[in-house]
Amino acid sequence: MVVTTTISNSDEHLRGTFASRYLRTSLPRFKIPGGPMPKDAAYQIVNDELMLDGNPRLNLASFVTTWMEPECDKLIMNSVNKNYVDMDEYPVTTELQNRCVNMIAHLFNAPVGDDETAIGVGTVGSSEAIMLAGLAFKRKWQAKRKAQGKPCDNPNIVTGANVQVCWEKFARYFEVELKEVKLREGYYVMDPAKAVEMVDENTICVAAILGSTLTGEFEDVKLLNELLTEKNKETGWDIPIHVDAASGGFIAPFIYPDLEWDFRLPLVKSINVSGHKYGLVYAGVGWVVWRSKEHLPEELIFHINYLGSNQPTFTLNFSKGSSQIIAQYYQFIRLGFEGYKDIMQNCMENTRFLKDGIIKTGRFEILSKDIGVPLVAFSLKNSSSYTVFQIAESLRRFGWIVPAYTMPPDTDHISLMRVVIREDFSHSLAERLISDIEKVVKELDELPPRVSVKSARIDDVDGGGSHHAEKSTEKEIGSYWRRISGKKTSSVC
Repeated sequence: MVVTTTISNSDEHLRGTFASRYLRTSLPRFKIPGGPMPKDAAYQIVNDELMLDGNPRLNLASFVTTWMEPECDKLIMNSVNKNYVDMDEYPVTTELQNRCVNMIAHLFNAPVGDDETAIGVGTVGSSEAIMLAGLAFKRKWQAKRKAQGKPCDNPNIVTGANVQVCWEKFARYFEVELKEVKLREGYYVMDPAKAVEMVDENTICVAAILGSTLTGEFEDVKLLNELLTEKNKETGWDIPIHVDAASGGFIAPFIYPDLEWDFRLPLVKSINVSGHKYGLVYAGVGWVVWRSKEHLPEELIFHINYLGSNQPTFTLNFSKGSSQIIAQYYQFIRLGFEGYKDIMQNCMENTRFLKDGIIKTGRFEILSKDIGVPLVAFSLKNSSSYTVFQIAESLRRFGWIVPAYTMPPDTDHISLMRVVIREDFSHSLAERLISDIEKVVKELDELPPRVSVKSARIDDVDGGGSHHAEKSTEKEIGSYWRRISGKKTSSVC
């Protein structure tokens, strides 16, 4: 949810463009109109305003799916009026959700027998999935501490500083201390050894990221499992692992099948994944699955009967649409394992092509890794004349939305850009993006030295007479962007 910051003016009105064919009166901008209007006029007014939105296909900031087949679009529209929570009225939709949970659990190597049902739930996205998984860990930890007669009012969770902002939300909303492993230059993911050093008897879990938002890199979950197992043996603790596979959960099984990160590791008790990212479904669906029923406390599951029958529910919200659940099932049966594999391999090929093109410009250092989510993260080798923020702003002239951001604390002097490669990002689009980046860089080269950098600073405390080092200038610019965009720089998803 975006908190509105618009200052409403009751006297401000909207004036139609082509809608003037139907009506000539203007509309109040921040109040409901006094009466109805023709449906054609309402459509035209809204459609005209939406013209100024960006093109989703050229939004390279987001991991979220922006294209699906027309057949799936039809299924979505046909089910857009179904409330998913009404399981008694829409039992087939509920069945499709259960099938998806089982498919994902098997994909993640959950210890589920052929005659057993996997434990999991569909969510609005990975943020809700993480909240639910975190609550399960917190309640299990509290129950164990109470049984031991120990205090249970100071839980903590250990993550890397590269986690997505939803982890910070979980910690703040549900009163759990967030202990972040600091990053260091050249190593932009959680260090498993340092993470294990930070755990204590109040740690409810360690969260590992399969596909960092910053660079796409996979964290070493296997090493974390080994080190944490030893720690548990030494201390008598039983600290588990949660894997945030929002971005990488639908990449690793198809591209890196031998990589051990999932339920093959004994301490991994739950995994979340975003269906609306590389699950190839439009925004609005995520999944969380548990290793077994014992890891989801029964007290968190509510049972209701006022919709027609006894219905168990474990979600943060209640009503939600069924369309994305149905779309996810469509993708699973439409593509199958080999179909997903082909798409992910194609994404990786386009990633390598784009990476090579960016390297050939000679201007950038690649920060993303070859093994990880299909994206290219890169920083300027020399930021003395202009910054990645100006490159990102200039690329918007060509329609591209490419995010520029700073790394978390301790590495926040590093500013970078990131291009996410989705299924709909073609080889030809990669060629055009490389060409446009080259154009922008050449244009910025022709600007007077330092002028463009000074313009990005909030104020000139030295009256223009100071000569800062390049890294100091980058850090000031990074601090400015953090002040105007909020604490977390890794919230773009």
